Amino acid sequence: MATAVVDDLKTPVKFEATLPGRRFDHLFFSAMALLMLGTVFLGFAHTYYLAGIFHAPLPSFIIHLHGAAFSCWILLLVTQTSLVSAGRVDIHRRLGIGGFFLACLMVILGVLAATDSLVREAGPPGRDPKFFYIVPLTDILIFATLVFFAFRSRANAAAHKRLILISTTGLMVAAIARWPFAIVHRMPARAALFSYIFLAILAAYDLWSTRKVHRATIWAGAFLIFVQQIRIPIGRTAIWHEFATWVQTLAK
Repeated sequence: MATAVVDDLKTPVKFEATLPGRRFDHLFFSAMALLMLGTVFLGFAHTYYLAGIFHAPLPSFIIHLHGAAFSCWILLLVTQTSLVSAGRVDIHRRLGIGGFFLACLMVILGVLAATDSLVREAGPPGRDPKFFYIVPLTDILIFATLVFFAFRSRANAAAHKRLILISTTGLMVAAIARWPFAIVHRMPARAALFSYIFLAILAAYDLWSTRKVHRATIWAGAFLIFVQQIRIPIGRTAIWHEFATWVQTLAK
C-alpha cells in the first residue's frame, strides 16, 4: 500500500520531467523580443530610423515624441528579456517600474499622436480619417489594458511575460502596415492579421513546452483579436463619426 502511494506521488514528477518545461523560456522570449525589434525597424526604417530619427521628416513634434517613446519600449523589451536570461532579475525588476511609467507615457502620447493625425486628416490613402482614428485608439486601449494586468501579475513570471509580449503585439500593426511589401503596405486590417503570427508562435511554444496553452495567452490573445476585429464595424457607424468629428473640432 505504501509503495503504491509513493508510486502515485512520483508519477506527476516523472511526467513533468518529460516536458521541455520553462528551461527554454529565456531563449524563446529573448528571440521574440528581437523579432519584434526587427519588425519595428523594417517598418519604420525608411521614414524614421534611417532618416535620422530627430531629422526625420515627420509632420509634427508630437509624432517625434511618440516615435521615441515607442522605440524606447521596444529596446526596453529586448533589454528586460536579456537581463532575465543573464540572471539579473534584480535589475529587471527595477527597470520594470520605469517601464510601467514609460507605458503610461506611451498611452498619453499615443492618444495625442492619433488625434494629431485626425486633425491633419492623415491616414492610409483612400481611407476616411475619421474611420481610421479608431485603429490607433483601440491599439492603445489593448496595450494599456494588457500592460496594466501585466504589472498586476508581475509576481507571476509566466503570466507577466506573456502579457507584456501580447501587449506589444498590439503595437506591431503600425510597423507591419509600413513594411515595403504590397500585401500589407498601408493596409492596417491585413497588418493586424499578420501580427497574429506572434500570438500563434506563443501558443505553439506553450503547447510544446507545457502541453497546454497558458491561460494568459488565451485570454489576452482573445482580447486583442476581439478588439481589433470589432473596431472595423464600430468605426463605420454614424456614432463613431460624430465622436471623431467632435474630437477633431475640439483639437483644432
